Amino acid sequence: MENRMKIRSTTVLVVRKDGRVAMAGDGQVTMGQTVMKSNARKVRSIYGGKVLCGFAGATADAFALLEHFEVKIQEYGGDLTRAAVELAKDWRTDKILRKLEAMLLVADAKKSLLLSGTGDVVDPAEDAVAIGSGGPYAYAAALAYLEASREFERKLADKGIADGSVAFGAADIARKSLEIAGNICIYTNDRIVVEEI
Repeated sequence: MENRMKIRSTTVLVVRKDGRVAMAGDGQVTMGQTVMKSNARKVRSIYGGKVLCGFAGATADAFALLEHFEVKIQEYGGDLTRAAVELAKDWRTDKILRKLEAMLLVADAKKSLLLSGTGDVVDPAEDAVAIGSGGPYAYAAALAYLEASREFERKLADKGIADGSVAFGAADIARKSLEIAGNICIYTNDRIVVEEI
């Protein structure tokens, strides 16, 4: 039996609210029981700041996929869905790419997509989606923040107060949700990077 140290890393989350989209990722890379790096950057803005990408999984594999996605987004003129589908096809059928162990989250102003090595391109039903070891915690926190924020805004509107500036925006929710995930998941830290479009 092969005895390899599994590299674990990451929580990446996308949140959509009020016409804005934010992606947040933590900075921890762990090998076995050791934190190898605490300030990795797992969230990127590409295509002239119009597309956000985040990755989880084996770091080298994730960077290879990110590079392939950048090529696809350029090739298809910023069409997020087409670029994601074409990458997923290549990822599933190419001899080298299909061995890569990672997941990607990509988002633009209109939609968010989750891509996996099994050929999945998932357009989430909710205004949040997360990947990585702390993904379920960040996702749950984001959904709670989104619902609480909407409820708060409804109550303000019922009182005739239209100023929503007191409610959390997409970037606030993404950051706070990752902080919660980092307090629960041992593979997620508090060195959070947030990108917003």
